[in-house]
Amino acid sequence: MSHEWTNEEIEEARMQGTIHEWSMSENDIPVNQPPIPRVDPTKTDMKDFMEEMRKKLLAEEAELEAKKTPEQKAQESEEAKEKLVTARVKMLFNQPFFGNIACRLQLKDVTDDGWCPTAATDGRHFFYNRNFVNSLNIQQNVFLVGHEIGHCIYEHFLRVGDRNKQYWNMAGDYKINGMLVREKIGEIIDQVKICYDEKYNSDDWYTENVYDDLESNQAPIKMTLDVHLDVEGEGEDGKPCAGGSGDNEEDGEGKGKGKKPTISKDDAKAISDELKNAVIQAAQSVGAGNVPAEIQRIVGQLTEPKMDWKALVRVSLESNMKNDFTFMTPNRKSQFNNVVLPAMAREQMIDICISMDASGSIGQNDATDFLSEVKGIMDQFGQYRIRIWSFDTKVYAYDEFTHDDGRDITEYQLVGGGGTDFVCNWDYMKENDIEPDQFIMFTDGEPWRSWGDPDYCDTLFLIKNNYSKPEAPFGQSVYYNQNPNQKLAA
Repeated sequence: MSHEWTNEEIEEARMQGTIHEWSMSENDIPVNQPPIPRVDPTKTDMKDFMEEMRKKLLAEEAELEAKKTPEQKAQESEEAKEKLVTARVKMLFNQPFFGNIACRLQLKDVTDDGWCPTAATDGRHFFYNRNFVNSLNIQQNVFLVGHEIGHCIYEHFLRVGDRNKQYWNMAGDYKINGMLVREKIGEIIDQVKICYDEKYNSDDWYTENVYDDLESNQAPIKMTLDVHLDVEGEGEDGKPCAGGSGDNEEDGEGKGKGKKPTISKDDAKAISDELKNAVIQAAQSVGAGNVPAEIQRIVGQLTEPKMDWKALVRVSLESNMKNDFTFMTPNRKSQFNNVVLPAMAREQMIDICISMDASGSIGQNDATDFLSEVKGIMDQFGQYRIRIWSFDTKVYAYDEFTHDDGRDITEYQLVGGGGTDFVCNWDYMKENDIEPDQFIMFTDGEPWRSWGDPDYCDTLFLIKNNYSKPEAPFGQSVYYNQNPNQKLAA
């Protein structure tokens, strides 16, 4: 299906067409010079247009490069490398956390390979176009290096899933550029219009919800500052991508001239582990005071012990079991001591309450999955009573299930759908004299006011939140189906 281009998208695409004139010209380009149109984006598909523009820009650069002597190329390459090394040294002094990670990336000039107009990374290399690097001042190169480090820290190439690649790449750039500006890392690059909006600068925005915002509003497509590499088999159309890792392979066995490298699935896993270790080591070496708050959160998530939510719910419920003894079934071991001792009672009643956040963040499939797990746990206890309800700003659809009523709790349906007021759950329990052994709330962890009454009963919050990791000020917080890559979300 063809994309109908807006005037803003057309203007953005034409603006991007000047990137190589700015980066390769020996003279300054006047600020008021109109962009040079390359192709007519109104007459072609959006993805095809972007690819056509990229090829045209790289072809023009190749033509200009062909006119240079080997000595000129070598000198320009050395100048670019010197600028990047200087940028990394500045980062070591001014932003030591980022400088530590920058120094582990191998610098690789890929200008002559014909696929990279600006910069890129695969988590091991810092690929760059020497002409673009030389067009930037040192502080802008600090920004460029910081941008590639951002992709390493947040592992954007591993988190894309089945999302639209163009919006995902834009979202990653918006988030990283906002972080660099907020942390005062280098000087924002203005030679080309990059993905930057103050709206996305705060820690409340993660790449995932920036993506959701862009997609839901059908934001104009923009070219990103750098080239984003794909994992093999996960290209624009979900088809296998060209092979190669950025080293000097021959055509037919590697990336080939003009083809950007891809990351093999085996390498992707290894690189992910390497990056996690690099982030932890860099944070430890520079001290907490030199690490941005959101990076500290990532480090904490990488180093903290992890347990599956199902195991945590099970442990929490079992901790509320009240052990009792009976002489109806004596302890068999006591017969050898000529003493009759009681055995532990097999049938023990446990009484729990479950509230389901129906404000829209928890879907029916999530609810059924959670309740199925609860039922499996409760069936092991013999006797139980489960009182359940839905809530948003008030309580709905109260129901009660027991071990002997023949009903299946997984058939419970969520009711509600607006606002989130946790306090209404405690109000409801107090008004109806409900005092459970365990109260479990399945929620997104974003209450309108208070989290509730910390002194009323033993409380467990099962939290499903794609963008952050809220923690309740009391009780226990457990995270539902937390994706290990999602924990790096930023």
